[in-house]
Amino acid sequence: MFHVKPRRQRLHLFDLDGTLIRGSAAAVEISRQLGLGEEIAALEEGFLRGLTPDEFAVRARDLWAALTEEQVAAAFEGAPWLAGIREVWADLRARGDRCAVISLSPDFFVERLLDWGADAAHGSRWPAVPFTEPIHRPDILDAQAKVRIAGRLCAEFGVDPADCVAYGDSMSDAALFAIVPETVAVNADHHLAGLARHSYTGGDLREVYALVENSAA
Repeated sequence: MFHVKPRRQRLHLFDLDGTLIRGSAAAVEISRQLGLGEEIAALEEGFLRGLTPDEFAVRARDLWAALTEEQVAAAFEGAPWLAGIREVWADLRARGDRCAVISLSPDFFVERLLDWGADAAHGSRWPAVPFTEPIHRPDILDAQAKVRIAGRLCAEFGVDPADCVAYGDSMSDAALFAIVPETVAVNADHHLAGLARHSYTGGDLREVYALVENSAA
């Protein structure tokens, strides 16, 4: 009799900005609701030039002083999401895998993905909307925080770190890509060139997921 080796449970780790949201970011979509497209573009440019995540958050919070829950909801619903996110997450969970989103973006935006089927969603901790409190800088995530959170999630879900799959698009994902064996660059910039096992350009997460599943077959 042949014995089939049981499939090991995997943890799929998704970035948000530029990955699940194609060509945009939570901060951009929120700012669009407030008519602050030019202002956030300047802030995003500063981030690319070395502005730290906590300083970015402090300045963004000032821009968004009038932000409401309704505008957050509109930004989330109107964002250019990849197609097939709910379907992919439902399928991988049906196979016994887990999925999580880890993002530097505000938790009040990121955590909405729990309703789409994510097992966990971690973003930078921001004050509640509408804002009455300032940013607490230690609560703002950076690239290394993604690695720490991934480690905690592995322990929480009982998944070996060697069985993780990471999906990302930019420099903030490089540290995680360096320690995860299965990686997918999704609509990525040059920072992930040579770091990812798979590369995808397009608008459908089902196609991204197929790259991973086919390689494991």
